[in-house]
Amino acid sequence: MPGSVPPVLADLELDREALELLALGGAIAAGLALLLVLFALARVRALGKRVRRTAAPPREAVAGIDPTAIRHVAIVRYDAFGDMGGKLSFSAAMYDDNGDGLVISSINGRSETRSYAKALTNLRSDQRLSPEEEDAIDQARGG
Repeated sequence: MPGSVPPVLADLELDREALELLALGGAIAAGLALLLVLFALARVRALGKRVRRTAAPPREAVAGIDPTAIRHVAIVRYDAFGDMGGKLSFSAAMYDDNGDGLVISSINGRSETRSYAKALTNLRSDQRLSPEEEDAIDQARGG
């Protein structure tokens, strides 16, 4: 019809069921938005804690002790072979407060000497440790 004004949203009549569906959709969207905001807030808080923990010096460092300094050291001497005396073989463990360091072993025989170095991470090694090497680690820990 010429000269008529197009209907605006306020002029449209919606039945009760359509209004309820529209309200339900809005409530769901608002709930999802709230969940997203809460999730983002939790992530921001977690990242803030990580930043503070990373930026702050460790308690030991504040007290003047570097936790990455080699502070735990022990040597275990032993006879590797029954026909040798004098405990010429040894295993030495050296590591920091995090358990990162190394174990060095020297096995001495009559005609040859073999030396081994094994890395430690959190007091564990990728290579199999001998009982003497494990003893050195325990003694360095004070046990």
